[in-house]
Amino acid sequence: MNITDLIVQQINQMLEQDGGTIKIQRNELANKIGCVPSQINYVITNRFTVEQGYLVESRRGGGGFIQIMKINASNRETIFHIINSIGEEIDEYSCRIMLQNLVCDKILTQKECKIMLSALLDSNFRGLPSQIKQRIRAVLLKTMLLNVIDE
Repeated sequence: MNITDLIVQQINQMLEQDGGTIKIQRNELANKIGCVPSQINYVITNRFTVEQGYLVESRRGGGGFIQIMKINASNRETIFHIINSIGEEIDEYSCRIMLQNLVCDKILTQKECKIMLSALLDSNFRGLPSQIKQRIRAVLLKTMLLNVIDE
């Protein structure tokens, strides 16, 4: 297991034990795991995002901490939250993460996820400038998610 996965596993265990909200100090967690504090930052920045269902708050300075909260919402609220977080543009990688998290949270089936992803692939937008691809993808993803709510 690599260090990133170890940090994610540790944070997820802490979240489960503490009811979905934790306050951690980077240095303490880094010492416990045996890594440098910047690796903790990297993991939190990349693995505990709003798109993945987490709210993160950071307080710097003496006695500073990082608070991580797992968002527990109804399927409808979760989808609206994701739609609002998409903005005007989205890349394929971000779509993939969002949809896979919806599968993990049992909001989407694996089949629904695969169908949506197949429509959002970069290869479907060959020849278009990157910004146009990302704008079209954002509109398509929002539309598909809205249709999931209506079911």
